[in-house]
Amino acid sequence: MIYAMSDIHGQYEQFLTLLEQIGIRKEDTLYILGDVVDRGPEPMKILKYMMAHSNIIPIIGNHEVMALPNLKLLVPEVSRNFLDKLPPKVYRDFANWTQNGSTSTIQDFRKLPQEERHQVVEYMKSFRPYGKEIVNGQEYWLGHAGLDHFSETKHLEEYSVDDLVWTRIDYEIPYFDDIIVVSGHTPTQNILWNSHPGYIFKANHHIAIDCGAGKSNGRLAAICLDTGEEYYAR
Repeated sequence: MIYAMSDIHGQYEQFLTLLEQIGIRKEDTLYILGDVVDRGPEPMKILKYMMAHSNIIPIIGNHEVMALPNLKLLVPEVSRNFLDKLPPKVYRDFANWTQNGSTSTIQDFRKLPQEERHQVVEYMKSFRPYGKEIVNGQEYWLGHAGLDHFSETKHLEEYSVDDLVWTRIDYEIPYFDDIIVVSGHTPTQNILWNSHPGYIFKANHHIAIDCGAGKSNGRLAAICLDTGEEYYAR
């Protein structure tokens, strides 16, 4: 079986609850479509679980794109005047990340021994830009967000990481008639014409699976591509 979830955002307890509901086996595959880190309290526990399970395929999200260069700076112990020593562009990038929910990631990361910090950074560097599967004869493209600079003639391999992690999908318009795009990034609460906000949204050859795990009216969600079954942490 092939499963997908997205935008865990440090919600480790919901993550464990969802895995228990799925009953995932070694022969199954779980795609995690980015934004494992930031906002929620325990991103490192999630990353370490993912690292220990080779049947989990990590896809990069915009929060990993923001976090990775900054976490590299935090692998060694940092001094009190760490921020003062950063070059202007690096400082701006770090400041932008902190404005997007990095505090919990920084705090959790700095609790790790230095060798584990290095291992986490190396693992995050291995995150893939996308996934592609054919299930029951249906082709699926799996990515964090939408397809920026979209063209029907472009292959998935031709999209850059930035094309795949930042853009917002217009769910009223299908990308393709024969390919289903599975994505996170946009909480289903933010799809204006969605009649079931906070739950998996399917329309126009889109499947949106970011159900706002950190929101009071949200939850972590997963879907099985083989059966269409949906799973919710709460």
